[in-house]
Amino acid sequence: MAAPQFGDPEPGRTYRDRPAAFGIAERGGEIAVVRVEKPGHPAWLDLPGGAIDAGEVPEQAVVREYGEETGLKVAVVEPYAKADQFFVNTDGEAFNNRATFFVLSVEGEAAELKIEDDHTLVWLDPHEAVERLRHDAHAWAVAAWLRLRARR
Repeated sequence: MAAPQFGDPEPGRTYRDRPAAFGIAERGGEIAVVRVEKPGHPAWLDLPGGAIDAGEVPEQAVVREYGEETGLKVAVVEPYAKADQFFVNTDGEAFNNRATFFVLSVEGEAAELKIEDDHTLVWLDPHEAVERLRHDAHAWAVAAWLRLRARR
Protein backbone atom coordinates (compact mmCIF):
# COMPACT_ATOMS: atom_id res chain seq x y z
CA MET A 1 0.00 0.00 0.00
CA ALA A 2 1.31 3.43 -0.95
CA ALA A 3 1.81 6.06 1.73
CA PRO A 4 -0.76 8.87 1.70
CA GLN A 5 0.48 12.08 0.11
CA PHE A 6 -0.17 15.42 1.82
CA GLY A 7 0.43 19.00 0.76
CA ASP A 8 -0.20 20.88 -2.46
CA PRO A 9 2.89 21.28 -4.63
CA GLU A 10 3.35 24.67 -6.21
CA PRO A 11 3.15 24.48 -10.02
CA GLY A 12 6.56 24.68 -11.66
CA ARG A 13 8.50 23.88 -8.47
CA THR A 14 10.52 20.68 -8.19
CA TYR A 15 10.21 18.84 -4.88
CA ARG A 16 13.19 16.70 -3.90
CA ASP A 17 12.39 13.44 -2.11
CA ARG A 18 13.71 13.54 1.45
CA PRO A 19 13.60 10.38 3.58
CA ALA A 20 12.54 11.39 7.09
CA ALA A 21 11.60 9.92 10.47
CA PHE A 22 9.28 11.35 13.12
CA GLY A 23 8.01 9.95 16.38
CA ILE A 24 5.38 10.15 19.05
CA ALA A 25 6.48 10.01 22.66
CA GLU A 26 3.78 10.12 25.34
CA ARG A 27 3.99 11.25 28.94
CA GLY A 28 1.00 11.63 31.23
CA GLY A 29 -1.50 11.58 28.37
CA GLU A 30 0.33 14.26 26.39
CA ILE A 31 2.67 13.92 23.40
CA ALA A 32 5.93 15.69 22.67
CA VAL A 33 5.89 18.30 19.92
CA VAL A 34 8.33 21.09 19.14
CA ARG A 35 7.60 24.77 18.74
CA VAL A 36 9.86 26.05 15.98
CA GLU A 37 10.75 29.74 15.80
CA LYS A 38 12.68 31.00 12.78
CA PRO A 39 13.45 34.71 12.23
CA GLY A 40 10.96 36.35 9.91
CA HIS A 41 8.41 33.52 10.12
CA PRO A 42 5.48 32.84 12.45
CA ALA A 43 6.21 30.04 14.96
CA TRP A 44 4.76 26.59 14.23
CA LEU A 45 4.43 23.15 15.82
CA ASP A 46 5.92 19.94 14.40
CA LEU A 47 6.40 16.41 15.60
CA PRO A 48 10.04 15.97 16.60
CA GLY A 49 12.09 14.32 13.87
CA GLY A 50 13.47 15.13 10.48
CA ALA A 51 15.69 14.08 7.63
CA ILE A 52 17.55 10.79 7.66
CA ASP A 53 21.29 11.42 7.31
CA ALA A 54 23.49 9.41 4.95
CA GLY A 55 24.30 6.04 6.52
CA GLU A 56 21.42 6.19 8.99
CA VAL A 57 18.35 4.00 9.17
CA PRO A 58 15.02 5.63 10.15
CA GLU A 59 15.21 4.30 13.71
CA GLN A 60 18.60 5.97 14.26
CA ALA A 61 17.42 9.23 12.68
CA VAL A 62 14.34 9.61 14.89
CA VAL A 63 16.36 8.97 18.06
CA ARG A 64 19.05 11.49 16.98
CA GLU A 65 16.53 14.12 15.88
CA TYR A 66 14.54 13.80 19.11
CA GLY A 67 17.66 14.46 21.14
CA GLU A 68 18.73 17.40 18.99
CA GLU A 69 15.31 19.06 19.02
CA THR A 70 13.94 18.23 22.49
CA GLY A 71 16.78 17.12 24.76
CA LEU A 72 14.96 13.84 25.36
CA LYS A 73 16.58 10.44 25.15
CA VAL A 74 14.07 8.13 23.44
CA ALA A 75 13.91 4.52 22.30
CA VAL A 76 11.99 3.14 19.34
CA VAL A 77 9.07 0.91 20.28
CA GLU A 78 7.74 0.30 16.76
CA PRO A 79 7.09 1.91 13.39
CA TYR A 80 3.38 2.37 12.81
CA ALA A 81 2.77 4.57 9.74
CA LYS A 82 4.23 6.13 6.62
CA ALA A 83 3.12 9.38 4.97
CA ASP A 84 4.55 11.87 2.50
CA GLN A 85 4.33 15.68 2.75
CA PHE A 86 5.15 18.34 0.15
CA PHE A 87 6.55 21.49 1.79
CA VAL A 88 8.88 24.42 1.24
CA ASN A 89 11.26 25.15 4.12
CA THR A 90 12.18 28.60 5.42
CA ASP A 91 15.24 28.66 3.12
CA GLY A 92 12.95 28.21 0.09
CA GLU A 93 13.98 24.59 -0.54
CA ALA A 94 11.15 22.33 -1.75
CA PHE A 95 10.92 18.78 -0.38
CA ASN A 96 8.62 15.83 -0.34
CA ASN A 97 9.21 14.31 3.09
CA ARG A 98 8.92 10.53 2.74
CA ALA A 99 8.33 9.90 6.42
CA THR A 100 8.18 6.88 8.67
CA PHE A 101 6.42 7.50 11.98
CA PHE A 102 7.42 5.66 15.16
CA VAL A 103 5.98 5.01 18.59
CA LEU A 104 8.72 5.98 21.06
CA SER A 105 9.35 5.61 24.76
CA VAL A 106 11.01 8.35 26.79
CA GLU A 107 14.11 7.00 28.49
CA GLY A 108 15.06 10.26 30.18
CA GLU A 109 16.22 13.80 29.70
CA ALA A 110 19.61 14.49 28.13
CA ALA A 111 20.10 18.24 27.83
CA GLU A 112 23.52 17.73 26.22
CA LEU A 113 21.81 16.24 23.15
CA LYS A 114 19.82 19.40 22.41
CA ILE A 115 21.53 21.51 19.76
CA GLU A 116 18.62 23.14 17.90
CA ASP A 117 18.05 26.37 19.80
CA ASP A 118 15.07 27.35 17.62
CA HIS A 119 13.14 24.24 18.76
CA THR A 120 11.34 24.14 22.12
CA LEU A 121 9.77 21.02 23.61
CA VAL A 122 6.04 21.35 24.28
CA TRP A 123 3.76 18.65 25.74
CA LEU A 124 0.27 18.72 24.21
CA ASP A 125 -2.92 16.75 24.40
CA PRO A 126 -2.86 14.62 21.20
CA HIS A 127 -6.26 15.93 20.07
CA GLU A 128 -4.97 19.50 20.34
CA ALA A 129 -1.85 18.44 18.45
CA VAL A 130 -4.02 17.15 15.57
CA GLU A 131 -5.53 20.62 15.32
CA ARG A 132 -2.33 22.64 15.70
CA LEU A 133 0.49 20.75 13.93
CA ARG A 134 1.82 22.53 10.85
CA HIS A 135 1.93 19.56 8.48
CA ASP A 136 -1.18 17.58 7.57
CA ALA A 137 0.96 14.42 7.49
CA HIS A 138 1.89 14.99 11.14
CA ALA A 139 -1.74 15.56 12.15
CA TRP A 140 -2.74 12.40 10.25
CA ALA A 141 0.06 10.45 11.98
CA VAL A 142 -1.15 11.57 15.43
CA ALA A 143 -4.71 10.52 14.54
CA ALA A 144 -3.39 7.13 13.34
CA TRP A 145 -1.47 6.77 16.62
CA LEU A 146 -4.62 7.57 18.63
CA ARG A 147 -6.51 4.84 16.76
CA LEU A 148 -3.65 2.37 17.28
CA ARG A 149 -3.54 3.18 21.00
CA ALA A 150 -7.35 2.77 21.33
CA ARG A 151 -7.17 -0.73 19.85
CA ARG A 152 -4.68 -1.93 22.46
